[in-house]
Amino acid sequence: MILFCDTSALIKLYLKEGHSAEVQALAAAAKGVVVARIAWAEAMAALARRVRENPVDADAIETVRTKMRHDWPAFAMVEITQALVEQAGEFADTFALRGYDSVQLAAAHRVQTATSEALCFACFDTRLKRAAKVLGMQVLE
Repeated sequence: MILFCDTSALIKLYLKEGHSAEVQALAAAAKGVVVARIAWAEAMAALARRVRENPVDADAIETVRTKMRHDWPAFAMVEITQALVEQAGEFADTFALRGYDSVQLAAAHRVQTATSEALCFACFDTRLKRAAKVLGMQVLE
C-alpha cells in the first residue's frame, strides 16, 4: 500500500494530535509515503500559525521543522504541473473543494493512476475524503 498524505496528515506524522497514531501506523506499514510538493509550504504555514497562537510551543515546533527538513527528501514527491492544476480545477468544481484541497486530490489521483499498488489517501476534510472515495481511493476512516 502507498500512503498519500495531505498536509493535515503529514503534520500528524510529527505532532501528537487526533488520529496521529493511525497516520503513523499507516506510514510505517506503507511501501512508501507520497506528498504533493506544496505540502511543504502548507506545513510550514500551519506550524508558524501554531507558534503565533501558542508561543510557548515554539521550541517544540522548531524541533518538528528540523525533523521535517531531515525527512523531506525521503518522501516520494508529486510535482505541481500545469496538467495537475488543471485537473485540480476540475476536481474543485466537481467536488466543491477548496483550491489546495483540489490540488492534493489531483496529486493523489495522479499517483493512483500511475501505480498498480493500492493507495490510501490520508486526509481529514470531509469533502476531500468523500471525493477521494468517489475516485476509488481508500481513505483513513
